[in-house]
Amino acid sequence: MPEERRSRPAPGPGLLVVDKSPGMTSHDVVARVRGIMGTRKVGHAGTLDPMATGVLVLGVERATKLLGHLALDRKTYLATFALGSATTTDDVEGERLSTADPSALAAVTDDAIAAGIAALTGEIEQVPSAVSAVKVAGKRAYARVRSGEEVDLKARPVTVHRFDLLAIRREGDHLELDAVVECSSGTYVRALARDLGRALGVGGHLAALRRTTVGPFTLAAARTLEQLEADPTLSHDLDSAVAAAFPRYDVDARAAKSVQYGQQIRASGIEGTYGVFAPDGRAVALAVDAGGVSRSIVVLAPA
Repeated sequence: MPEERRSRPAPGPGLLVVDKSPGMTSHDVVARVRGIMGTRKVGHAGTLDPMATGVLVLGVERATKLLGHLALDRKTYLATFALGSATTTDDVEGERLSTADPSALAAVTDDAIAAGIAALTGEIEQVPSAVSAVKVAGKRAYARVRSGEEVDLKARPVTVHRFDLLAIRREGDHLELDAVVECSSGTYVRALARDLGRALGVGGHLAALRRTTVGPFTLAAARTLEQLEADPTLSHDLDSAVAAAFPRYDVDARAAKSVQYGQQIRASGIEGTYGVFAPDGRAVALAVDAGGVSRSIVVLAPA
């Protein structure tokens, strides 16, 4: 297999939408994809916890230039919350900090759960999990925690666009909730589990998490690493990736050539970042309107 991988030609620039397996870090996925696709130029757009599964967007070759500009600020998850115990990591992989008395857990009503979820929906202030990737004085919070430091993270604004309860399971002293969470980038679903359990007075942690959408990219288009091994093709080539992720600004051949040389052209009238497309359908740049002109922020097809 290694010899076969080395003989594979690079697939060209584009995006891969991967359905990540549990137990892998985002870096693990990148390392595997480098071997599968036969190129070192692979990067990921946003991390996904090792315990979580689902959509992870990767850039290949020149498409890695897109990753910092993709509008991936809205994400959807299927989550299972375990009420009755709190953990050091706010998820199932941490050490247990507390366990609620069975009678307290039995006293948690469906109405109380609904009220707790409602309080965590909309624009809220959320304290990230202590083992999050948030930087504290230049060092990741999880790295400080693992080295024995105590981390005091400040609350920050996030938006939970949707927090829909799908099911409640009560089995003796066990209480689990299944929910759909649609939220802004930077929202920690395990912190939602922690805060819901705390509000209900019984503690809580995240038992399972599956990401179903990231921006315009969905689980329906995602492939597992095993599927990629069998068919190492891109989910979107560079042109279709830009078309899928950004508003489109079509220009004539002369303007496209100017963009390829890094020159400014007539403003598009489009708000935010957009893709500039040549008459033949090629994406030549990402650009923004500024000062009455279109200014390239990434030239994708240099002259």
